[in-house]
This record gives sequence, C-alpha cells and structure tokens, in this order.
Amino acid sequence: MTIETLIDEVIAREGGFVDHPADRGGPTRWGLTEAVARRNGYDGPMRTLPRSVAADLYCRLYWERPRFADVAARAPNLAAELFDTGINMGPKVATSFLQRALNALNRGATDYADLRVDGAIGPATLAALDTFLASRGTLGEAVLVKACDALQGARYLDLAEQRPANEAFLYGWLANRLG
Repeated sequence: MTIETLIDEVIAREGGFVDHPADRGGPTRWGLTEAVARRNGYDGPMRTLPRSVAADLYCRLYWERPRFADVAARAPNLAAELFDTGINMGPKVATSFLQRALNALNRGATDYADLRVDGAIGPATLAALDTFLASRGTLGEAVLVKACDALQGARYLDLAEQRPANEAFLYGWLANRLG
C-alpha cells in the first residue's frame, strides 16, 4: 500500500469541512485541524483548504517526519496503522504505542533490550522492530498491529471517561479507527 493510497483513504474517511462544538480541535477540513494548517503556512479559510495541501501535510507531518516510511519498508500494515493513529492522536502517541508493544513482546528483554518510550522512531526502535519481525515473522506484524489497536482503543475509552464531551466521538473512533 502506498502513502498516496493511505492519504486517499484518510481523506475519504474524514470528509470535508467539520466544526463540531464538542471538538477541542476546532474547525477541520479533510481531517486536518485549523491549528495544524496554520502552523504549516495555510492562511485561508478552513472551509476551502485544498485537498492537495491536506495531502502534502499528511505526507510530511504524519508519514515522513515520524519515520513511518521506515517502518513501512519492514512492516507495511503496521506503518498504515501508525499513520492513521498518528493522524488522530499524534505521531508521538502512535510511536509510543509501537514502543510499548515491542517492550511487552520482547520476552523479558531476551530478544532485545527494552526501548525508552519516547515517541520517536530512531535506530533502537527500528532495530527492535527488525529483531521482532525476524523472530516472529508475518504473524508478528499482525500481532503488533493488534497491540497498537488495543492501546488506541483503551486511549479512546480513557478520553471519553475523562471528558464526557468526547463521548460524542467515541462510537465513531471505535467504528472507524480500530481494526
């Protein structure tokens, strides 16, 4: 699966302009918040944010910068999961889910040392991923995707419990972001 395909899927799922009163992110278009658009140079109305600008921001901020492309070279389904989670929760959160899962699945640090959960993909995270995949194979990638999904689902429930206004989004998050 290419990054272009992943971006097309996200944009199709996120739809056009939305300004839900319970959403702390404020106005969004194509799933991008106004704050993200402004920080990255877009100064027009959010209602008319061009799809091409959104696609560029998704590629730069949610694929290249967090190094999910490096993960894709090893585990494309895992990279797709991290990309989608990163869009919805932030790339650092998505990466921390991967690091936590790798730590929990390293058989007591006998396969590789525990990672520092810092939300950044660097040489240690990629080396741990390589070792994990070499020892667990194709099924290993599927297990990592499930572990990241489980952490994401737990976070959604926490968000709804901590802020009742988030209950307006919980069903959609669970229906559209997991699995």
